[in-house]
Formats: sequence, structure tokens, C-alpha cells
Amino acid sequence: MSDFYEILGIDRNATKEEIKSAFRKKARQYHPDVNKAPDAEEKFKELGKAYETLMDDNKRATYDRYGEDGLKDAGFNTSGPFDGGFGDLNDIFESFFGGFGFSERATNPNSPQNGADLRLNLQIEFEEAVFGVKKEVKISHLETCDECSGTGAQKGTKPETCPTCGGTGRVQQVTQTPLGSFRQITTCPKCNGTGKINANPCQKCHGDGRLEVERTLHINIPAGVDNGSRIGLAQEGNCGKNGGRTGDLIVVIYVKEHKKFKREGFDIYSTVDISFPQAALGDTIEVDTIDGKKELVIPAGIEQDKILQIKGAGVPHLGNPNKRGNHNFVVKIKTPQTLSAEEKQLYRKLFEINCNKKTSSKFIDKMKNVLHN
Repeated sequence: MSDFYEILGIDRNATKEEIKSAFRKKARQYHPDVNKAPDAEEKFKELGKAYETLMDDNKRATYDRYGEDGLKDAGFNTSGPFDGGFGDLNDIFESFFGGFGFSERATNPNSPQNGADLRLNLQIEFEEAVFGVKKEVKISHLETCDECSGTGAQKGTKPETCPTCGGTGRVQQVTQTPLGSFRQITTCPKCNGTGKINANPCQKCHGDGRLEVERTLHINIPAGVDNGSRIGLAQEGNCGKNGGRTGDLIVVIYVKEHKKFKREGFDIYSTVDISFPQAALGDTIEVDTIDGKKELVIPAGIEQDKILQIKGAGVPHLGNPNKRGNHNFVVKIKTPQTLSAEEKQLYRKLFEINCNKKTSSKFIDKMKNVLHN
């Protein structure tokens, strides 16, 4: 059987305050919401049993004399307080210790409350991301009511402190149990947690002190932004309450895919198709870039999937538009699907010139048949 004193890590002569302190420390360590070890749940249940037993004078005396079996024989419930579940860790510390633990002290509902940040997803074209653009967007956010100046009350009046909760927005009830004081804290039913009673609410904002307003904004998107780039617009989010600061608007950029170009960092990639003669002899061809048409030199003897590059034709670096990446062209050598009689004759001649003793006779016969037809 388990030793309840050993579970809590205390002496057999420990006082109730020492038992409480030990449980508080161990509960933080083994609560399943905090500790993901496989045995944390079982250890936490054992802690609850140990604490419940040793904090009750009758149970503790029986346990000290007869052990855990003696508790069962005496008719005591030995399943522990957490046999049906654990609940929130804050609730456990509230019920055991009257609010100590991880929970923070309640904030004053009338203290300044900052407004929430807002998020706007904005989709732009590939070219707009490369060179930058100015976009006009419409947003809806909360602004301080101009009728009541944010008080929520009609002009000439003001809200009064709630007499039920004294302005805290919460009420509490304390009940004594065998486990100690149980304190239940709930939202004040009189003021709904605001801490104030508004007998004459503003007709324009209905007592909230804020209004939802639609605004048109102009957003400057810098050259070089990419998917997931974020642009912050200060104080364009929801306004605060009781003098709290206004939140920000966070614009998240999404770039549409381009039909021809792909982007990797500040480089642009695309493919370029060339013929066998161009691959063998080399050439200078015209290619599409983000800046328009440019010339690309094909060196003689180039192979499939080699990469050719035009420097400085890629994406500008953020904050330094004069510095740009490169445009990389992946070479694709096109195999002709149909040949004219003249082309067949030329390819036949070329094939015969390049045939050597290492070429199998079967392959030579096959090529001759292809060129003949």
C-alpha cells in the first residue's frame, strides 16, 4: 500500500500547514495539464488521496494506526477527491487554498483595457509583390463612440459603481468543507462583470462606449514581399476601453502564383525550350522576364536541365530595392515530333557521321528505319 507521508514528502509529525505546502508544490509538478509523463495522472490521484486523508483528523488517526486498509474497514471513502476528473488547475487551488496557485489576481474591470489587434488577409499579384504596390482596402473596427466619448452613458450622466460587487465585477461565496475553505467566484449578476451600473445608456453605442465603423485605408506594400509577409498598421485595430490603447491592424500578404515564373527567395525560376541544333551549336534567344523581354545566350553543347542565369533580373531585396536576385532559366531540349523529308535526310546524315563501333547494330537498324519512314 502507498505511504501517504512519503507521497507528499513530509514527516509523520507534519502540521496541516506543512501538508498544504507540500501538496501545493507536488500538485504543480504532477497535474496532467502540466506534466505529460505517462504516470503523472496516477501520481496526481495519489497526491489527492494523501492530502484528503492527512488533512482530516479522524482519517489521519485511523490511517496512522491501521493504514489504508483500516480506512476502508472504517467506512471511509478512499477513492480520493480527483477520482472523477481533475478540472482546471486553477479551480483545484481555488478550492483547496482559497485562490493560491497559478491564477492571477482579478483585474479591475474599470482599469484601462487595450483594444484587440485585427488581421487582414490581402492577396496580390506576383508582379505587385516584386515591384511593390499601393492598395486601397476597407476594414471595420471599433472606435470610441463620439456621442458619449466612450463612457457608455448619455450626455450629462455617468455610470455608478455597482453596489453588489463594489466595482470589482465579481462576487464570491465561501463554503467550509472537510478539505478546507471552498471559494467560488462568479461574475457579478448585477453589473455583468463591468463593475458599474449604467442607468442611462448611450443610445448610439447602446452603453458599450464603442462603435463599429468602416474605414478606407491605403496600404503601401514594399517591393520584395513574399507569401506570409506581415505589415503592421499602428492603431488601426479596435480601440481600447477606459483609456486603453488602440490595437493594431496586421496585414498578411498572399501572393498569387504566376503562370510562367516561380520564386525561391529573391530568385525567379522559369523554363526555356530550345531545339537540338540550338543545344549543339548555341544561340542567342529572347526570353520573358519580370522586366519584359531580354536576351539569353545559349552556349554550344548545353545539356538538358542545365541552368542559365540573367543576373539582377530577380526580386528586389526588402528594404534595398537596388539589390535584386537573379532570373534562372532551366533548359529543356525539345525532341521534334514530326520531321520533313529534308530534315530526315539531314538527321540521317548526322546520325551516320556520329555512328561508331560502340553503337549496337540493333540500335543502328532501328534509327535507320525511323529516319527512312
